[in-house]
Amino acid sequence: MEAVLVDDFIVARNPDASRLPYLVRLPIDGGLWLKAKEPWPRTARVYCQPAETPRTENLDVVERVAVRSCTRRGVAIDLILARAHNRRSQFVTTTVRGQSMILWQTPKVATTARPGLRIPFGTVSPLETIYVDTRERYGYTFRNRDARLERRALQAGDYAVALRDSFAVVERKTLDGFANSLTDATLNYAMAELALFPAAAVVVEGTYSALLRNSHAPSGYLADLTARLQIRYPNVPIVFAETRKLGEEWTFRFFKAAVEHDAKPELDLPPTVVPRPEPQPKRTRRTRAPELG
Repeated sequence: MEAVLVDDFIVARNPDASRLPYLVRLPIDGGLWLKAKEPWPRTARVYCQPAETPRTENLDVVERVAVRSCTRRGVAIDLILARAHNRRSQFVTTTVRGQSMILWQTPKVATTARPGLRIPFGTVSPLETIYVDTRERYGYTFRNRDARLERRALQAGDYAVALRDSFAVVERKTLDGFANSLTDATLNYAMAELALFPAAAVVVEGTYSALLRNSHAPSGYLADLTARLQIRYPNVPIVFAETRKLGEEWTFRFFKAAVEHDAKPELDLPPTVVPRPEPQPKRTRRTRAPELG
């Protein structure tokens, strides 16, 4: 009689003796089994390969841990275990020297990984059209960008791009406009509409520190309202872009990422390893030899 598998993370010994002596089960896609070189990535990334579902009646289980979250994000699977230590890891499908492979890593291992290893991603398709709301005055021009602008009455937000079944939307605010919409509660209703879209954001042309220094509101009042709105609508980020130019830049990149993800979500880019710079040798100050009298 086969053992009943629950939604746990399982590490077992591979009954087929090989250079990958462990089997790892992830509670995703009905139970995903991988062959692994190590039972946990402690000092380096662990090489993995897909494995067939084993017979479980005589499976030699090394470890079984409850899972808090196991989520596929593009080419990566994020795993969070219900324990205090060694709880966060990630399985990434990547390419090394032209060969596809699965690498199992932890945050500690990722920061010490060797340079040169990168997650593959596709070329971002150019934006065909950015829609600008007809009520938007003195809006972004997206000059020198590979996209054309079309004015249209938008259901929500000031700018939008078309996705396959919906839109990605951005609401633009000057710092004063953002503060006013917080105090009169109009931003609440705007964010409620933005939350209905698969990708939406509020871009503020100003800094968070400037919001805190606002002289027309009690100390901390606007910051508290901002935090409450972000908790209420966590899928609509509020981005302080500092200047109008940076707000336009952020909006364009947000739209590019939304269109790319909508077209090919499997190429969504997880966090990558940034190689550490080589330490530079310390410069020594030359001292002048004393002159002989």
